[in-house]
Amino acid sequence: MVKRVGDRLKKAVERYFIENKMADELKNYAWEFNLVENSEVNAWCMPGGKVVVYTGILPITRDEAGLAVVMGHEIAHAIAKHGGERMSHALAVQMGGIALSTAVASQPAQTQNLWMQVFGVGSQYGFMLPYSRLQENEADHLGLIFMAMAGYDPHAAIGFWERMSQKKGGSTPEFLSTHPADATRIQNIRKLIPDAMRYYGTGR
Repeated sequence: MVKRVGDRLKKAVERYFIENKMADELKNYAWEFNLVENSEVNAWCMPGGKVVVYTGILPITRDEAGLAVVMGHEIAHAIAKHGGERMSHALAVQMGGIALSTAVASQPAQTQNLWMQVFGVGSQYGFMLPYSRLQENEADHLGLIFMAMAGYDPHAAIGFWERMSQKKGGSTPEFLSTHPADATRIQNIRKLIPDAMRYYGTGR
């Protein structure tokens, strides 16, 4: 299912970039979609199109449309280069603003730890660094468009984020440490859905 949804999203993203005359930005992408047996409620996408979904999030996604919400959102963060922006900010705050190449050479372990935090690769690296509100809104918007172009109804995003919001009652999932699910966010998604629906049913 992860590979099926991923393949549909990949085609949608590529078509979106071609239609917006930005196809060159994807020339170095080597898409890969994997499911990892892990109880964490998490998913992430690395620069270049490496997408990983943990089995722990599947009870919340429930079906392909719910999974498309998650994967579309994570792909949108990667496409918009939000991880790079977070890495630059983290280098400035936590490592004195040194260049990435310098950080890798002089403090490889700390830099790797920071990289893992930025991209959300596993909880063993501590809390992931949060996205800004602007980045989250952009990922929500693009993610809805990508899933709509892939043939999934964007309205599924409301149910998914409501279910994620309910997880706040217990221990906060890794996914929520960077993706706050609250009434404000859901309300904003409702406002974004009409625009995303313009892409729904336009073919895969």
